[in-house]
Amino acid sequence: MNYNSVLEQAQQFVRSFFDTHANEKLIYHNRVHTEKVVEAASTIGQHYQLDDRDFFVVNVAAWFHDIGYYRGGAADHEEKGAAMAESFLSGVGVDASTVIAIKKCILATKIPQTPSVLLEDIVCDADLFHLGTDEFGERNKLLRKEMEAVQNRKISKDEWRSGTIRFLELHQYHTDYCRLLLNEKKQENLARLKAKEPDPISVLLHKHEKAEEQEVKDVPQEKKKKKEDPGRGIDTVFRITSNNNQKLSSQADSKAHILIQVNAIIISVLLSLLLRKIEDHVNLAVPFIILLTVNLITIIFSILATRPHIPQGTFTKADLESKTVNLLFFGNFYKMSLEEYAGGMLELMDDRDFLYGSLIRDVYFQGIALGKKYRWLRLSYNVFMYGLILSVVAFIIAALAAPIPK
Repeated sequence: MNYNSVLEQAQQFVRSFFDTHANEKLIYHNRVHTEKVVEAASTIGQHYQLDDRDFFVVNVAAWFHDIGYYRGGAADHEEKGAAMAESFLSGVGVDASTVIAIKKCILATKIPQTPSVLLEDIVCDADLFHLGTDEFGERNKLLRKEMEAVQNRKISKDEWRSGTIRFLELHQYHTDYCRLLLNEKKQENLARLKAKEPDPISVLLHKHEKAEEQEVKDVPQEKKKKKEDPGRGIDTVFRITSNNNQKLSSQADSKAHILIQVNAIIISVLLSLLLRKIEDHVNLAVPFIILLTVNLITIIFSILATRPHIPQGTFTKADLESKTVNLLFFGNFYKMSLEEYAGGMLELMDDRDFLYGSLIRDVYFQGIALGKKYRWLRLSYNVFMYGLILSVVAFIIAALAAPIPK
């Protein structure tokens, strides 16, 4: 059988079909997409050095795989395309086993793809070849516009992006050739989409703000002034203040750790080297003790700067009623049960004054803790700085006062 001749007839048939059944809504699943899939199938087939019959199978399957869209839409379009391929191929004398192989290749492209042999793998990978190329962005936009036209509804960028991300994460190429050639670029395309994806918490906050705006619109005009408040600005102030306090606390801990490490090293050197030779250098005993004392006091103060203070970890019903407990700090609830804490939080969220009062207390006590931490830290640096100067002076005096050996 002359496969090349039949393949040319199949090409002409499908191209003619697309030209005579134009559908302005199908701006993705059209002749352009089909020709790209055929090109990809040929490239992959040549890599695997398919014989004439197998090369014919993957190419004809690629030509017919999406033609079913023009016979009733996306639903079961693979089955429709396979039926059209069978009708055409039987009419030009292609043997039954080859027709069956082509139909299986077409049906395997149905999402989720289910290829079972190499020829089906090739057609499936050719159909989604663009996922791992620079054309992905452009092709993805066309597919979105087609879906909007077919479904007669607007699809938001966020909705489409989320669906595309899920699809890319679940998709995998079936041939080794495509995995090696396209996987890296596909991951880049996926990462680019994820970089544009909005943070889930931001989405929830945006929805909450929209709901509040709608609530304000629904309130009579004379009551709107009561509903309108600078809540968003207040939230921003609390968030920025809390973040700044956390950064300052981390910086203080880092400085304290540096002091502890430096002084621990100095103590280790003093004890390991000088202590054994102190009898030979009695004149260095005083500066040695001064430096050792300075190092020890500095370490103690640094530890005090970073030592955590843990409250009792419980709150009472009276605390909730008086609105004096800060449920935003773990030290006030870590010994409570989940039910008790959840009840308290629900009460907190239902009472605006209680909520903002808790935020104020949280920021205030963060400041108190920071003040205490930085006072100890400043004392540590002062002891280390002045003590180091005193020790050096003492060592110089001791060295000058030492008797000159004869």
